[in-house]
Amino acid sequence: MSRLQGLEHPWRFRIILILLCVLTGAIASRIVYLHIFRHEFLAMQGDARAVRHIPIPAHRGVITDRHGEPLAVSTPVLTLWANPKELLADKARWKELAVALELQPAALIKRIENNAAREFMYLARGLTPERGQGILDLKVAGVYGKEEFRRFYPAGEVAAHLVGFTDIDERGQEGIELAFNEWLTGVPGKRQVIKDRRGDLIRDVQVKENAKPGKQLALSIDLRLQYLAHRELRKALLEFEAKAGSLVMIDVRTGEILAMVNHPTYNPNNRRELNPQAMRNRAMVDVFEPGSTVKPFSIAAALGTGRWTPESTVDTGNGSFKIGRYTIRDVSRGGLLDLTGILKKSSNVAISKIALDIGAEPVYAMMQNVGFGADTGLSFPGERVGQLPMHRKWGQAETATLAYGYGLSVTAVQLAHAFAVLANDGRNMPLSLVHQTQPASAGTQVIDPKISKSVMKMLQAVVEEAGGGGARAQVPGYHVGGKSGTAKKLATGGGYTQSSYRSLFAGVGPVDNPRVAAVVVIDEPSKGGYYGGLVAAPVFARVMAGALRMLNVRPDNLPTETPSVVVGSAQGGRG
Repeated sequence: MSRLQGLEHPWRFRIILILLCVLTGAIASRIVYLHIFRHEFLAMQGDARAVRHIPIPAHRGVITDRHGEPLAVSTPVLTLWANPKELLADKARWKELAVALELQPAALIKRIENNAAREFMYLARGLTPERGQGILDLKVAGVYGKEEFRRFYPAGEVAAHLVGFTDIDERGQEGIELAFNEWLTGVPGKRQVIKDRRGDLIRDVQVKENAKPGKQLALSIDLRLQYLAHRELRKALLEFEAKAGSLVMIDVRTGEILAMVNHPTYNPNNRRELNPQAMRNRAMVDVFEPGSTVKPFSIAAALGTGRWTPESTVDTGNGSFKIGRYTIRDVSRGGLLDLTGILKKSSNVAISKIALDIGAEPVYAMMQNVGFGADTGLSFPGERVGQLPMHRKWGQAETATLAYGYGLSVTAVQLAHAFAVLANDGRNMPLSLVHQTQPASAGTQVIDPKISKSVMKMLQAVVEEAGGGGARAQVPGYHVGGKSGTAKKLATGGGYTQSSYRSLFAGVGPVDNPRVAAVVVIDEPSKGGYYGGLVAAPVFARVMAGALRMLNVRPDNLPTETPSVVVGSAQGGRG
């Protein structure tokens, strides 16, 4: 019966057959079109759903001292992250995950619920690869790992102020890490992988771009000297119960900074309870009036005018000198003093009379030439340039105070640089925090070499001769020179404090063939004295002695032994 019905309506069968053929042809033509003419599009769409590019982390460049000792290195770590939407489907394992992460279960649950609408949240960052992999091995749904690097500082607090530190993403935040961030930062690579719709890795395809590590940076500091300076400065602060301190050492010949330490300091590897005050690189950030440590430059200015010679004398009278309504006083009465005696006695009266005789301009020019009030060129974050006042018309009081170190402000680095210029036959070498295999510049001659040598001999007398204020700065086996200073601190509301001082000592060694210039600053010593020659000079002596030995500088002041002569009879005979 049905066959008869089909034969009664043959046109229906033919229409259905034609439609099926047309549909099949359309599908086939579409397949041919897509696979031949739209192949790249389809491949791209497929890759977009399955192919992923995973970043290959690039480690940050290593920071070393001048001898290759590491100061900052990047170590591989594992960061764990989660997809909260996937975690919500496996609530039964939340407690197990919290225990593995060493978190309170309630805290983890709250974090997951707060991020329930998101697809990404950090669980833990900077885990050791072993611990991180142990958590991944739990196979908790929605928990993934990511390779990263973490910065580690082998020298710890000893070089913290200089090297600085990075944040958790290895971006420079302080010190050299910040100043040279672009140089040290690496370029991540890219690896192509295939993942399924759940994000699980199916196949590692290829490396598309290799990671480029950051460039290495060798600093000018010598880690041996850095440890020495750190230890001796800390001992002095404890002995005199001081508030803070800084110490800077410079290679006279090249301008390289060999050591720079500050106290208080901090541990860059553990900054959980970090005091912001301890982060300051005081040697570059804190400015202060240098007091008597600038008197050698006032003497050099006087010699440069030709009006004064080393043998010229000044009568200091009873140790006081009145200028207008101001009275300048000496700690000790010196009477008639030559220029060496002025530095030995540290006479404010004598240096004031010399400054008034030659005028403020030569003194100002000398201090400007050795770097006071100017940028050091180190480009260190937060560094200050201090202040060297310039008056259109110099009054007598301003002239006198400038000559003995008040009315201007400097940093410890600037003061050390000035003494390095004086020791380098008056040649100003650019400062550097980066190790120089060859000097970047020949320097600029700013003081007549004869004058600088003459002043250096005076500074040697300050340390070695009786009556000088630097006797505690003597270094066994070496001739050294230097000048102490004791400066009252400025009060918050203006003027000077009555009982707060900075104790200073700046010097060079050896005198005849200078190699190292060093400055010691002790802030607010409160026990056992406060004069620079008492507090800061011994620190200078210890670090200079250690530095000259470590740098293999030949001693130039060894005791001479008189050869013993044996007197006796000699008998001779004929052979």
